[in-house]
Amino acid sequence: MRSTVTAAGRTRSFTVIGEADGPEDRALVLVFHGSRQDGEIHRRFTGGALDRLATENRAVVVYLDGYRGNWNDARAESSFPARLEQVDDVAFARAVVDSVRRSHRIDTSKVVGVGYSNGGQMVFRLVHEAPDLLAGAVVVAATMPDRSGFLGPFSEASEHPIALTVVAGTADRIVPYAGGRMAWWARRMFKVGGVALSAPATAEYFVRRNGISAVPVVTLLPVSPATRRRPRMEETTYRESGRPPVTLYTVRGGGHTVPGAKPAPALLGRTAADRPIEDIVLDTLGALSRPV
Repeated sequence: MRSTVTAAGRTRSFTVIGEADGPEDRALVLVFHGSRQDGEIHRRFTGGALDRLATENRAVVVYLDGYRGNWNDARAESSFPARLEQVDDVAFARAVVDSVRRSHRIDTSKVVGVGYSNGGQMVFRLVHEAPDLLAGAVVVAATMPDRSGFLGPFSEASEHPIALTVVAGTADRIVPYAGGRMAWWARRMFKVGGVALSAPATAEYFVRRNGISAVPVVTLLPVSPATRRRPRMEETTYRESGRPPVTLYTVRGGGHTVPGAKPAPALLGRTAADRPIEDIVLDTLGALSRPV
């Protein structure tokens, strides 16, 4: 269902997947696309994988549309139109949650943000600037800017810790797994800059925010006949009683891609499938349901 909402004086659009009168304990999954996409393009890009959560009545899934293909994330050196025109995407996210709350039966204490690339950076902004909005987050192909390059309240402590997962490919040519600056061509193409943390350092930043001191558990995910030619995924989980967990999926040889059955275009690199995005989000929803 295609819908619009007014946020900060702008009419914005989004697509809702899920029946209006489903179970009232359903979560709400907000999906933020990557640069030069919109919600429907990203939905096709992932083969509609997250729609499964709606068909199984686990969640209502919403694909939000950025402004002219981008989100006004918290990277100080972003220069696409959403930043130049100071589009209030935090207000947009809040307005969407309120709209879906009125149109569908959902549990607003179970809102999960899922972001890819620039959309992942937008989820980072929401985690910091709207801490009451999200209960969980899944960020794919994006790592945290360093303190000097982050416009949000960079902080290693939080009164609203959330279950958070980072998915990163070691062969991502756009967002380096090891952190640092993007390649010159990527900075020019996507109109962003600045220094980013590595994927492991990004996970560890949120581990500190969640107050977790436990040693992480590292597991190489099992491979199936259907995925054995795909990049392998390594799961690093930080879990401690009384604290929301933090998980890092390292995709060995993976590119700037979303794990799942549908491979991304070859120019973005290889796509893993050991744990597809819909299962990763389901794991996050499960973390919300378990006592901490």
